[in-house]
Amino acid sequence: MAQQSVITKNRNVPLDKIRNVGIIAHIDSGKTTTTERFLFYTGRTYKIGDIDEGNTQMDWMPQERERGITIMSAATTTFWKGVRINIIDTPGHVDFTAEVERSLRVLDGGVVIFDAEEGVQSQSETVWRQADKYRVPRICFINKMDKLGADFEATVGEIRDRLGAHPVIMTYPIGKEQEFRGVIDLLTMEAKYWEKDPQGIEFVTSKEIPADLQETVAKARAKLIEQIAETDDKLLDKYLNGNEISVDELKKTLRAAVIAYKLIPVYCGTSLRNKAVQPVLDAVVDYLPSPLDLKEISGQDPKTGEVVKRKLTPEEKFSALAFKIQLDPHVGKLTYTRVYSGVLESGSYVYNVNRDRQERVSRVLLMHANNREEIDKATPETLSLWSVQKTLARVIPWPINPLPLSWKKLLFRNRSFLWQSNRRRRPIRKNYLIPCKDWPKKTRLSKSKLITRPVRRLCLVWASFIWKFSSTG
Repeated sequence: MAQQSVITKNRNVPLDKIRNVGIIAHIDSGKTTTTERFLFYTGRTYKIGDIDEGNTQMDWMPQERERGITIMSAATTTFWKGVRINIIDTPGHVDFTAEVERSLRVLDGGVVIFDAEEGVQSQSETVWRQADKYRVPRICFINKMDKLGADFEATVGEIRDRLGAHPVIMTYPIGKEQEFRGVIDLLTMEAKYWEKDPQGIEFVTSKEIPADLQETVAKARAKLIEQIAETDDKLLDKYLNGNEISVDELKKTLRAAVIAYKLIPVYCGTSLRNKAVQPVLDAVVDYLPSPLDLKEISGQDPKTGEVVKRKLTPEEKFSALAFKIQLDPHVGKLTYTRVYSGVLESGSYVYNVNRDRQERVSRVLLMHANNREEIDKATPETLSLWSVQKTLARVIPWPINPLPLSWKKLLFRNRSFLWQSNRRRRPIRKNYLIPCKDWPKKTRLSKSKLITRPVRRLCLVWASFIWKFSSTG
């Protein structure tokens, strides 16, 4: 069975059909690889990008393609089953964790990726705490099920024990390591196999569960239903009375539990082998929140200090949060901005709370990694993650009309350390001959310390050696 792409040029989608999600994980867990599959299966790209070949869409910088890691977060937009998905692919290295935090601040949901063999790693804990800080609902994808030593249940246990989460298994793997063939959907009790199509577009769905997994899957589904029912009183009464609970009821309750930070759906697959990636896209649509689920956004009046709330609709006054500044060699300074309410048109003016002055928005751009598409205006329905070029670009632009708002600034620790040794250095002795007249009496090695060379002593040693060698010859 092949899932058809619904990529469209229609920008006017309802607010409940928008998902703003970020891909977060430890380095080398498969974030960019998974994002490239998202773009391919949704029809955004015609070819699967490969990190080893250096032709990925999201890692567009030469340094990223050369090293095979994500250095800078990149934004893109795609469609899946009529839902607009704005994606930010974030770095996984600890040196670029600020990129993750500034992205999580404007996201409505997250996809956390884990290595099936490594489990929960150090940076996994860091990005999880950052997501907790901004109360970002999330789903988990246990990647690399084809890797030697992959252990699905052990990774789920680490998510529960080390991260303090409440994971619910949504898909159970069929095989592991080299024998990984597909997954079993625990809600519908269907087995899905990715065996024929190497690109993973087509897969086979079967109602027959493998005989060796029937008992395990039955227990896993019973536990799944129990975990979902515990989050809703009405569904719990139905469960305790032994009444049948439909799949739609389970999905609806699970979605509410995910948005309320009560449960974390867990999926598994292998992005590199193009297996079981589509169920993760379905989970983004089914369980992660839309801007409409947020209902309203709170800000602070910079003059009075009072907390002001605005609904996430175009009819409200314009409000947005600039979360990233980027210098583009072709168009100049770009400001990545999340629009929460109102309408922003190119050529209009905004009020910068930080600088307390007006600034002009010269262009409004829709970004796909480093590719730009110019649009006339941006609203919460048409676009939630975009880029603005302004004459005096800085952070947090707001409208000229009354009631401007402000948010708390992000403060990052300086991770650049100047190493200095407090102990006395030993004199540096050269093992080759340099004319004495060319030797400085003192050599400045740093701004804070001077090291003196024993110039006269070395010259005497070399002179004695040369005289002895010449007399012996």
